[in-house]
Amino acid sequence: MPEPQKAKTGSTRFGKYTLIDRIAVGGMAEIFLARQAGLEGFEKTIVIKRIRPHLSKQASFVKMFLNEAKLAAQLNHPNIVQIYDLGKISESYFIAMEYIFGRDMRRIIPKADSMGIPFPMVYALKIASSVCEGLYYAHQKVDLYGNPLNIVHRDVTPENIFVSFDGTVKVLDFGIAKAANQIEQTRAGEIKGKLSYMSPEQCMGKPLDCRSDLFSLGTVLYEWLTGFKLFTGDSEVAILKSITEGKIYAPSYFKADIPEAVEAILMRALEKDRDRRYQTAWDMQYDLDQFLSQYEFTPSNIHLSNFLKQLFNDELEEEKSRLADSPRPTPEEVLDEAEEIISSVEAISASADLPTGSHGATLQVPLGPKELEALNGIARRNNVSVSSLVRDIVGNWLKYR
Repeated sequence: MPEPQKAKTGSTRFGKYTLIDRIAVGGMAEIFLARQAGLEGFEKTIVIKRIRPHLSKQASFVKMFLNEAKLAAQLNHPNIVQIYDLGKISESYFIAMEYIFGRDMRRIIPKADSMGIPFPMVYALKIASSVCEGLYYAHQKVDLYGNPLNIVHRDVTPENIFVSFDGTVKVLDFGIAKAANQIEQTRAGEIKGKLSYMSPEQCMGKPLDCRSDLFSLGTVLYEWLTGFKLFTGDSEVAILKSITEGKIYAPSYFKADIPEAVEAILMRALEKDRDRRYQTAWDMQYDLDQFLSQYEFTPSNIHLSNFLKQLFNDELEEEKSRLADSPRPTPEEVLDEAEEIISSVEAISASADLPTGSHGATLQVPLGPKELEALNGIARRNNVSVSSLVRDIVGNWLKYR
C-alpha cells in the first residue's frame, strides 16, 4: 500500500458504498476507507482500491488487472486479505476488500526503531511463518476442475504484509503486480522500492513460479532481522545488478547474535538458483515453525497483538474515533438502491404484456433512458446480466407485492 496521505474529509457515495476517507494514493490506485450499508442497520467497514482514471483508459492494463483480480478474489484464507467485490462504477474500476485494523510492516519496523525498541526476532519469524501459510494456500489453489491457477504474488514487500491489532498476519494485493508491470512508466517514483524485493528470475523477465515469492520473502525477513536492506543502488540498473550478480552476505555479518538455524533458513530462501531454494512455502514455514517451537520463547497472536498495541498506542484512539465519528448514510441513502429497483420493476410491470398461463415467455419491455441506466448500474455492481437481474427482481416483486 502506498505511503499514507492526508485524508480527505467528508464522505462520498460510490455506487453502493460510502467513501469515508482517502487514506493513500499511488501511481496505480487510490485507497479509500469505506462503508457498505444495507437495510436493518447492516454495515461493514471495508477498503476500496480505485484505479486511477488515466489507467482505466488503457485496455491492456484493465484486461490484465481484471483477470488477476478475479483470480485473487477466489482466495479465502485467514492470512490473505479477502476481496469482496470487483467491478466498475461510472468510469472507475475498483476492488472492495477486507479492512484490516492494524499496520503494514513498512510502518511497524520504523515505528519500533523510532521508539528505541528492537523488533524481536521471534516476532519477525512468526510473521514470516504466517506469510508462508498464506502464500502456500495461494500457490496451491486450483479451480473447480482441479486445474492449478498458478497464482504468484509477485510483490511480497513489507507494505503488502499487514499485522492486525489482534495479532493476525495478512498478505494483500495478490497478483496485482502483474498488471502493474504494464504501467511501470507511469510509476517511476515507486519502482525503485519494489525492485529491491524482486527475485533474480523476476528481474530477468523469466517465467515465474512460487519460488520467486519465497526469495522475496527472504529479502523481507533479512531486512527485519538485520536492519539492513539487502539490495540497494543508486539506480534501477544498479539494484537489478545487485540482485542478479551481487554477493549475499550471511545475516550474522551484520548481526552476530542471529542463530545458525535462522541464518540457514534465510540463506536457503535467498538462493539465486531457484532449484536450490525452498521449493514450496510449506517447506520454509516448516523450518521456521520448527525453530520457533524449540526456542526459549514462542510468541502467540496475543503476544504480537500486545506488542503492536504498545507501539501504536498513540494512534489507536484516533483511528477508532475516525471510524466511530465518520458520517453514516441517512436512511434515504440506504434505500436509494431499493428505490432504483422498485422504480425499474414498476416500469417493467407497466410496460410488459405477459399472456395469462404462459411459461418462459420473452418480454419486450420498452424502458426509458433513466430506467435502463438504473438497471445497468445495478447489474454492473452485482456482476450479473441485466436479463438475470430483471428476471429475479420481477419474480420477487410479484411474489411479495
